[in-house]
Amino acid sequence: MNFKYTFKKMIPATALLLSLSMGSCVNDLDVEPIDPSTVMEADVEGIYNKCFASMALAGNGGADGDCDIDGLDGGTTGFVRQLWNANELTTDEAICCWGDEGIPAFNYNQWGASHPMLKGFYYRLYFGVTMCNYYLTEFSEYNAQMTAEVRFLRALYYYHLMDCFGNVPFMTAVSNEKAPQYSRQQMYDFIETELTECEADMAAPMTTTYGRPDKAAAWMLFARLYLNAEVYTGTAQWSKAATYAEKVMNSGYKLHTAGTADWSAYQMLFMGDNNQNGAEVEAILPLLQDGVTTTSYGTTMFLMASTFKADMTLVGTATNNTTEAWAGNRARPQLVEKFFPAKNIPLGTTDEILEAAGDDRALFWGKGRTLDVTDVADFSKGISIAKFTNFYTSGSSHNSKYPDSDFFLMRAAEAWLTYAEATARANGGTVTPEGKIAIDDIRNRANAATKSKYTLDDILDEWSREFYFEGRRRTDLIRYNRFGGNSDYQWQWKGGSENGVNFSKDLNIFAIPDTELNTNPNLKQNDGY
Repeated sequence: MNFKYTFKKMIPATALLLSLSMGSCVNDLDVEPIDPSTVMEADVEGIYNKCFASMALAGNGGADGDCDIDGLDGGTTGFVRQLWNANELTTDEAICCWGDEGIPAFNYNQWGASHPMLKGFYYRLYFGVTMCNYYLTEFSEYNAQMTAEVRFLRALYYYHLMDCFGNVPFMTAVSNEKAPQYSRQQMYDFIETELTECEADMAAPMTTTYGRPDKAAAWMLFARLYLNAEVYTGTAQWSKAATYAEKVMNSGYKLHTAGTADWSAYQMLFMGDNNQNGAEVEAILPLLQDGVTTTSYGTTMFLMASTFKADMTLVGTATNNTTEAWAGNRARPQLVEKFFPAKNIPLGTTDEILEAAGDDRALFWGKGRTLDVTDVADFSKGISIAKFTNFYTSGSSHNSKYPDSDFFLMRAAEAWLTYAEATARANGGTVTPEGKIAIDDIRNRANAATKSKYTLDDILDEWSREFYFEGRRRTDLIRYNRFGGNSDYQWQWKGGSENGVNFSKDLNIFAIPDTELNTNPNLKQNDGY
């Protein structure tokens, strides 16, 4: 099947009736048709597609239609948007000038159990789990590869729940019973076992349809799980993380290195034709977007529109090659300074900043901006991000408003940096020769100067330079003990202070939503809330 265009085709009535409310997470498939005479015939491929679509679409009606999650609009509950908010606005990379409920709490590390956007993220993840559970209950014998892929997706949804919310409700089937609460260790064990079992029936790397996960996606999730194992379980698994990262590196997926006369190889990862301009060799798990058939305000539209203002002109008079420029999210100075440690930052156009940085990844806009965020509510206070666009390398485009840019939820560069970090940590903190080669590969792709040797701190900075604004920074800072708790590492507005102050280590895990605690007596709130 053509995955790019089937997310919303043939979704059955059972799926159309689903709507996760703010007070439940596992029983929402126990519904009755509005008309009792309706005959409901489940479409296997429709349900299968829906397991994926929850990460890329708000609901079944497109960007302006219905939403799977009650209580917030479709754009706000988008998987990528809330993954991004939770893991970027809370860190040294991003800050937002909007006053939407929940945004200031993210900016200042002051969230709690009633935070509306964390609720939206939590229930979006559980909607995905519920869809996967339904498919696996009803159709697990239909096709072995599809079943394995849905099991992988369920493991991925649970991974994000474990990473963000720690000790969470756990079910593997749709049931009327209240879900028991699993500890992080129990969730870790489940994910590890699930990936081990489903990997065998997944397609060999790069042999299935673009957009469907293959064995390399399972290996990448293994590597991510093991890289953070010490955080999740108290026991480090550096050698396992390195082993699975190396499997991805040898799988056929690779760093995209072939730029054009107008676009660098790195820029091409985040453009409207990134599914066909060569960048797809890096796309281990892309979330598919199409400006006509799979439109969403919560995926790449959010990433590009929220970071652009109309005064940013990348090509001629065009901003990001959509009509949308919402002027909300921009960089904290600590992100920009990773490209300019001497703080000699030209407040100019993107091309001027790129030339000064000597690094193709420094996709910033400084004209009319300041480095320091002296006023959080003013978008011009802070350097703008010009990373995500809907431009095509060919110069054409598909839709004037909605982007075609896919979001690479997993891309090969993660394996390279995971390998470098994991081998260094297994080596007592010293970067190995093989790890240095991996880092050099990343920097060479960006046309950035390499170093004679690297440290673990260098690798943390490289994680930021390579993956900034891609929704992972919080996890990396926690692994390095530089998020919550006593830390010498500060960033602007950390903890609500312009110069940065420490906040409780309890906030390394988000709160279980109060609405969930009110409906499930099996649940205990995470410490500190």
